[in-house]
Amino acid sequence: MTLTIQKEDPATPDIVALLETHLDLMRSISPPESVHALDIKALRQPAITFWTARIDCALCGCAAVKELNPAHGEIKSMHVLQAARGRGVGSSLVETVLAEARIRGYARLSLETGSTDHFKAARQLYARYGFEECGPFEEYVEDWHSAFMALSL
Repeated sequence: MTLTIQKEDPATPDIVALLETHLDLMRSISPPESVHALDIKALRQPAITFWTARIDCALCGCAAVKELNPAHGEIKSMHVLQAARGRGVGSSLVETVLAEARIRGYARLSLETGSTDHFKAARQLYARYGFEECGPFEEYVEDWHSAFMALSL
């Protein structure tokens, strides 16, 4: 198994399909006002860096970092296909985002994920890297469907 993490354009056809799967899943398990996943247009903004994960060239996951300000970034659009879970893909994506955040000199990296059992594995993954629960940041508001986490770098 060869896992490759690389920066790619989210408008690439196989990535579009992955992102549509991600958005469809988020919309199926959370109410509309609680879905904060970004669409392709939003992921192509200059403040966002987007990576894919591929196992033996097959797309299996993605993640992005959004610069909120020069000292603060946010993890966005983290998703690993069900068939690739448990193979280290999520960890590799988090490590890639953390490395980029440190290179950029961020003091803090934050994220919003779901608070329900469906997102338990994601929250556990982030906690393994030192992320701790926090309150809403930037333009987020309290929402019982959301869990907010942050890491001081």
